[in-house]
Amino acid sequence: MKTKRVELIKGDITSLDVDAIVNAANNSLLGGGGVDGAIHNAAGPGLLSECEKLNGCETGHAKITNGYRLKARHVIHTVGPIWLGGFSDENSLLASCYQSSLELAKQKKIKTVAFPGISTGVYGFPKDLAALIAVKETQRFLKKNTYPEKVIFVTYSDDNYETYRKLLDDSIH
Repeated sequence: MKTKRVELIKGDITSLDVDAIVNAANNSLLGGGGVDGAIHNAAGPGLLSECEKLNGCETGHAKITNGYRLKARHVIHTVGPIWLGGFSDENSLLASCYQSSLELAKQKKIKTVAFPGISTGVYGFPKDLAALIAVKETQRFLKKNTYPEKVIFVTYSDDNYETYRKLLDDSIH
C-alpha cells in the first residue's frame, strides 16, 4: 500500500516534529512578522546568528539552516513575492519558492517538510491562488522525486484549511 505523501493540518508550524519546516522569510532572512517572526522566536538566537551569515536570499529562492530550539531539525527559508496585482511575475516567483524549497529538501535527503502559506500574510498574495500554486508545484515535484517522502501543508485558519482540503481532494479524484 502506498502511503500518502501530502498531508494537511491546521496548527502551529513551529511546534511540528519534522525534518524541516519552511519559513516564509523576507529578503534579509533576519526575521520579520507572521510565520517568519514566530519561527525566529521559537528557534532562538542561534537561528538569527546563522541567518546573518547567509547574506540574505533572493525572491523565489531558498536557503537552509539548522532548527535550533525547534523540534524541526532544519528551517528552509524561502522568500515569496509581494503581491502587486498579479502583473509582476508573482505566480512564477511563488512557484519557484516551492520548487527551490523542495529541491533543497531533496538534496539534503529530508524526509518530512512542512510548508506554511508562503506570501499570504503581509505580502498579500491571494490565499486561494497561493494554495493552488503550492499544491500544483508540490505534486509535480513529488511525481519525479523520492525526497521529500512527505510534505505537510500547515494552515492557521479554518478557511485556508478548507481551501487546501478542496484542492487536495480534487487532485485525488
